[in-house]
Amino acid sequence: MRVRIIEPILKVKKQKKRVCAYARVSTDSEKQEESLENQIQYYENIISNNPDYEFAGVFADKGITGTTENRPEFQRMLGLARDGKIDLIITKSISRFARNTAIVLETVRQLKDICVEVRFEKENINTLSGDGELMLTVLSSFAQEESKNVSDNLKWRAKKKFEQGELIINTTRFLGYDKDEYGDLIINPKEAEVVRRIFNEYLSGKGGFTIAKELNVEGVQTISRKKWCESSIYLILKNEKYKGDAILQKYYTPDHLKKRSVRNRGEIDSYYIEDNHSAIISREMWEQVQEEIKRRAEAKGNVAGDTYKYAKRYPLTGMLYCSKCGSTLRRRTWNSKYSCKKIVWQCSNYIKNGKDACTGTSIDDDFISRLNIKEEIIVREEVKDGKKHYSYTCKSKQGQSRGANTAAKKENGSLLQSINRPIRTVIKL
Repeated sequence: MRVRIIEPILKVKKQKKRVCAYARVSTDSEKQEESLENQIQYYENIISNNPDYEFAGVFADKGITGTTENRPEFQRMLGLARDGKIDLIITKSISRFARNTAIVLETVRQLKDICVEVRFEKENINTLSGDGELMLTVLSSFAQEESKNVSDNLKWRAKKKFEQGELIINTTRFLGYDKDEYGDLIINPKEAEVVRRIFNEYLSGKGGFTIAKELNVEGVQTISRKKWCESSIYLILKNEKYKGDAILQKYYTPDHLKKRSVRNRGEIDSYYIEDNHSAIISREMWEQVQEEIKRRAEAKGNVAGDTYKYAKRYPLTGMLYCSKCGSTLRRRTWNSKYSCKKIVWQCSNYIKNGKDACTGTSIDDDFISRLNIKEEIIVREEVKDGKKHYSYTCKSKQGQSRGANTAAKKENGSLLQSINRPIRTVIKL
């Protein structure tokens, strides 16, 4: 028997690997920016000059910590990998890829499942190799511990500065001040006028909501270039910096991995410095404002003491919700200066942000107060044939069938004895 091998006429062309690189620096400093540019140029060269590689880009995040997944370029790279457009990811080291052990392992495993390799140059680890994950687990835990040490060192340095009375304050976060070449607070004259106006108008009898509304109408900008709101007015009124003092370490970061700051309510030391810088508001005026805030809060039933938000003054407070946007309905007095005044419950989102945010829901207090409401309900308002139609649904049963609504027998509706299921009533406009 004679066997002859028939060689294939068409040779299978070796497919190139689609290769990208990931680079990251954690700060926006010029030195770090130069380092990032060097990393990008380096990876472009080694990938483009390899005949077995097809260049798939360099993804680089600047000024973002590696302990979080919230990195735009990192997520864009992972998205392309999931779409089958990347075969190999090259990065300098585990710490450049991520400083959180859980993120490293979870991401690498996801990529491994879709046959995407990650190669760490410094540690010489290939995630598709047999011992790749074991090595990665050990070394990434070192990277996470290194991140914790860096975080602890920064906290220690900040604490020492606070103890010596040195400020670490970002003037782009509050109105009225800039920093000089020595890092000291100096008054910004234009912004200071806005601050004085807010204090004066509050003492003249205006509320935070009214002041914010007038500033928005006049086009006066906040420090963040956003619209004024009631809360931003009260943050200014309560800020001790405007009387020349400074509280250091109002916020702190409990978890170095999440990097999220929380209000310091006595968990760690804080430092109060008197007469630290030039005041925009006199101490007397600042104290008068604090007393006025407290007086108004108590008059409106606020027992919290340290907040401008109202406590539950009325039986229906926090019980009624707008069906259109989900916000609570707020008790308001219409035409309060006239004999035709009436009390209504109206969508708080509509009150604060206008009809662009929500077209609004409103219902007479006289009517809704006579209903036997024992739990949170959603108020649905519709206009048909010149009349307002209302239906009420228990908030806890919002997801249940909407077909349970029953029409009221009379046009003006009968009073609810119970709101255990959705019902419908009708009143005239």
